[in-house]
Amino acid sequence: MFSTGQLVFALLFVVGFTLITITMYRKDAKGHQVHYAGSYKILIGFILAIIALFMIKVFVH
Repeated sequence: MFSTGQLVFALLFVVGFTLITITMYRKDAKGHQVHYAGSYKILIGFILAIIALFMIKVFVH
């Protein structure tokens, strides 16, 4: 199905991408605490809005 070269490339790509992603996240972690301090409130608002829309759909239909 896949050649040996394709499997090696896929493995190296996944390992490299994971390592780069972890490195960049650790580098930006301090900035996330400063710039996105209250972002959980927005997430809660979106979740409540989706729940409200679902409840309206259930009770009106």
